[in-house]
Amino acid sequence: MHASDISDSAFALLDEQGTVVAWTQAAEHLVGYSASEVVGRSAALVLPCFGEASTMSAFVERCRARNGWSGATAVRHRDGRMLDVGLRISLVRGQDGAVRWLASVTDMGTLSGDAVNGSVQGSILDRAPIGVVVRDLELRCSWVNDAVESHNGISRDRRLGFRMTDAWPGIEAEVAEAVMRRVLRSGSTKVHEYRTWLPTSRGEERPYAVSFSCLQGADGRALGVCVISVDLTESRQERERLAVLGEAGTCLGSTLDVMQTGQELADLAVPLFADYVAVDLEESVPFGEGPPVRIGSIGERFPVLRRAGVASIRPGVPESAWERGEPVHLPPASPFIDVLRTGRSHILPVLNTAPGSWIDKDPERAQKIRETGMHSAMLVPIRARRTLLGAAVFVRTENPMPFQECDLLLAEELVGRAAVSLDNARQYCREQTAALAVQRSLLPRRLRGGLAVEAVSRYLPADVDRGVGGDWFDVIPLSGARVALVVGDVVGHGLDAAVAMGGLRTAVRTLADMELPPDELLARLDDTVQRLAEEDTDDPDQAATVVGATCLYAVYDPVNRKCTMATAGHLPPAIIDPQARVTFPDLPTGAPLGIGLGVPFEAVELELPEGSLLALYTDGLVETRGQDIEEGMHRLGTALAQPDLSLEDLCTRAMEPVQGQAACDDASLLLVRTRALSPAQVASWTLPSDDIAARRARHLAAGQLAEWGLEGLEDSTKLIVSELVSNAVRHSDGPIRLRLTRHEVLTVEVSDTDAFSPRPRNAGTSDENGRGLAIVSQLSRRWGTRPVPGGKVVWAEADLAHASGR
Repeated sequence: MHASDISDSAFALLDEQGTVVAWTQAAEHLVGYSASEVVGRSAALVLPCFGEASTMSAFVERCRARNGWSGATAVRHRDGRMLDVGLRISLVRGQDGAVRWLASVTDMGTLSGDAVNGSVQGSILDRAPIGVVVRDLELRCSWVNDAVESHNGISRDRRLGFRMTDAWPGIEAEVAEAVMRRVLRSGSTKVHEYRTWLPTSRGEERPYAVSFSCLQGADGRALGVCVISVDLTESRQERERLAVLGEAGTCLGSTLDVMQTGQELADLAVPLFADYVAVDLEESVPFGEGPPVRIGSIGERFPVLRRAGVASIRPGVPESAWERGEPVHLPPASPFIDVLRTGRSHILPVLNTAPGSWIDKDPERAQKIRETGMHSAMLVPIRARRTLLGAAVFVRTENPMPFQECDLLLAEELVGRAAVSLDNARQYCREQTAALAVQRSLLPRRLRGGLAVEAVSRYLPADVDRGVGGDWFDVIPLSGARVALVVGDVVGHGLDAAVAMGGLRTAVRTLADMELPPDELLARLDDTVQRLAEEDTDDPDQAATVVGATCLYAVYDPVNRKCTMATAGHLPPAIIDPQARVTFPDLPTGAPLGIGLGVPFEAVELELPEGSLLALYTDGLVETRGQDIEEGMHRLGTALAQPDLSLEDLCTRAMEPVQGQAACDDASLLLVRTRALSPAQVASWTLPSDDIAARRARHLAAGQLAEWGLEGLEDSTKLIVSELVSNAVRHSDGPIRLRLTRHEVLTVEVSDTDAFSPRPRNAGTSDENGRGLAIVSQLSRRWGTRPVPGGKVVWAEADLAHASGR
């Protein structure tokens, strides 16, 4: 508070029961109530926070005990509005030990910019020595606070009952009384202020600002004058501290990185009021893991602290025995332990290193203190609500002045600001840790490409400010040695994106098991996303929330080396042939999933040379700050055009541009190198749809198994072939194709022109048909169907482990 702020303040005098005994016109202007409406009534009429307090003393103690109460509160206007104000309450004493309370209320919207920081005004300015004197109509002192004695050295006993000119003769007193008479005659409560130089008890001269307000009774008549005096020297120091806290508002919490916030706190305090600062965080805070430590629950096992920030006026920070990130040793039976246990700050005006002291029992710390000249320290806990986040240590070395209470107050305010940012970052870090754990648990731990592809992958989450996103990738084994290659990206970040990603990945795997072609699979997936969004909408009249995701789905067949792919708003893959030529196929883009445009997806079929490289990626890999997607795609293709490198080395090379950067989005890369089955691993025949087709098929299959040395599978395979071909003859009229493929398993495939998929049924004891698929299911490890142009394929697989027959 300084001179201009006094003129903007409204005053009211209260008794010990909280009843208003005097009002001011400034108070009427602020809250709309006249003196006749307020005087004689409880302060709770305009001050809701007074609540159920029985006395003013109880109210003040409750405010002081409330953690973080800063003097910022709200008052009720006569029209019902709530106004944000700064509240200051001063105890004034009268004769015979009587007490009154002067309430000073300042509209937060009218304070000068350099004087306030709303959240700290009350707490810091409460320490500033503001003098309060209430005088009657004869200008005799009726009430006075303790601080006014420090302004001019006149004690309360010499002041009470006396006029100003009696207790302090001189021209300044005569001028002040003349102003007070004008205020009483006019009946105005407008503050009159002027600056004067008042002699102090130490014989110095210091600048003061004095204001006068007319106090009114219930009838609106003047009862006396309230005189407020402010030491501008100390007020200026408080404003400087407030400026520091104003700077803290912009410097602290610029990131959700808790380690960075700890460093920002240390940097802000040095060299402002400390020569060396160390910020140590409880171990669960930086890592987002483990239960939080509650203040007061610390037993024999003390929390582990890690150094998060250090700053010093000396190069190299010689005062610190630990580097950032290292665990910090806490000496037992030291003030550190008390601070962590109680959650209360501790000031050490002098660091005692004498034999037997707690410092002397910690030789390494004692040596550092002696070598660097540390002589005074403050220990301030970093806490949010009842959770211990860590502690900050403020030390002086070059500054010869020991720390005082005003320094501790500023340190607590700074740490309190940092604690809010750290708590937000801690909760965010815990959420991101959970999201990352969810995402990593949903991503494939091992990519199974079989004999179709060799596959590796990389995943890099976004920076800590944006958090884990919704990237996913997968390699899904399909029938006939084929594999599905998937990459996708859910819009957004955090736990919701990770969970949505898991749902989409599960849906894709389920649809892939249905052997759907890529374009149809994306259409089904789009319907699923829209349906889930509608189910998540509580209000039936409200539009469904768009999940928003992109996806690229491809199926590669190592028998014919064909790759069929379709995309839903996702970037095309990079294809690098064995001669290191890079292409990005021109795919119909398709709408992102969940948008609901109703535009059908289109698939493209490519024939790939054996040994081709496919790179499926998310936009976080190719879109970075200062580089558009086209440039990023070109860079990716260049990095991968190294046919002599292994897939692992290529993956590392491709991810290098986004490693160590503050990435805006997740970056994922699925890298596969295609393989081809040799003609000797595949045998196929086209059979006419006639009565002897099943017999011919069994004979051909038996001969091929003998050639492959798989006589042990002959009996079961002949039965499977017989049932599948018989079904094809029964339900189709076109040619039938039989294919045997030997890869990791033996696959039997029968194609026909009937588009309807067969379904197993429970045949009765007297039924002549209906048992074929049940037999196939019993004899194979798995079986299924898939649609193909012009019909369908029914397939079954048998384990090669049962093939020994020689």
